[in-house]
Amino acid sequence: MDQSVTPLRPDPTPDSFTIAGVNLSSRLFIGTAGYPTQAIMRDAVAASWAEVVTASIRRVSLQGHGSDTVTLLKGRRFLPNTAGCETARDAIMTAELAREALDTNWIKVEVIGDRETLYPDVVELMEACRHLVDDGFVVLPYCNDDPIVCQRLEDLGCAAVMPMGSLIGSGMGVANPANLELICRRAKVPVVVDAGIGTASDAVIAMELGASACLINTAIAKADDPVRMARAMGRAVAAGRDAYLAGRIPRRGRAEPSSPQLGLVGS
Repeated sequence: MDQSVTPLRPDPTPDSFTIAGVNLSSRLFIGTAGYPTQAIMRDAVAASWAEVVTASIRRVSLQGHGSDTVTLLKGRRFLPNTAGCETARDAIMTAELAREALDTNWIKVEVIGDRETLYPDVVELMEACRHLVDDGFVVLPYCNDDPIVCQRLEDLGCAAVMPMGSLIGSGMGVANPANLELICRRAKVPVVVDAGIGTASDAVIAMELGASACLINTAIAKADDPVRMARAMGRAVAAGRDAYLAGRIPRRGRAEPSSPQLGLVGS
């Protein structure tokens, strides 16, 4: 009997999706903040297979220096974000700066309403998104895990919605899977789970609930080995997506044998 096996692929199975007409083959978006060094950040991004990288426009160097984030990650789709903004006005001005400096109309919109929890200010977020969509931006808003808020952002013309899994940087994983599953089931735009992912199993759960992608920063940057964790997250997102497409078996309150009971030896 031939007992040879086919080696596992070292990279996730391709499974593309589209945001604003752009086809993306990786369902992992990766952040660039908080790494021990820029070199480790660069290597982690490479190990993750991520195509989209995000960074705060208020933090990243835009001057073209040899060690700046934009130069290090040349060739990937850069998604600037408005982290640190607390009003719609600030978010709009930051997005306009990003478009001029980086020649991209993609923007992740964050408008924070509370410094302790880093929860979004929904009123200011809606105002910023409405203005930026009208101004031709591809808007990806960070929002709370509220199905109604996500629906309203979609209605405004946002290209995707980015509900939080749990508090930013908390590592608590998906705190409200029922809400997240409802958001994913109803949305007609991609759902990118943003914030709270702590390890690979959290990313799998988010994808199994129907998310289109995950955006992960702290769990990778603050790991003992960021490059290894980035690789794990790339595989986890792909595995969770495959499991979602395959369809899980129903949960039962009783055992059910996987092998037939008829024809057993001695019966």
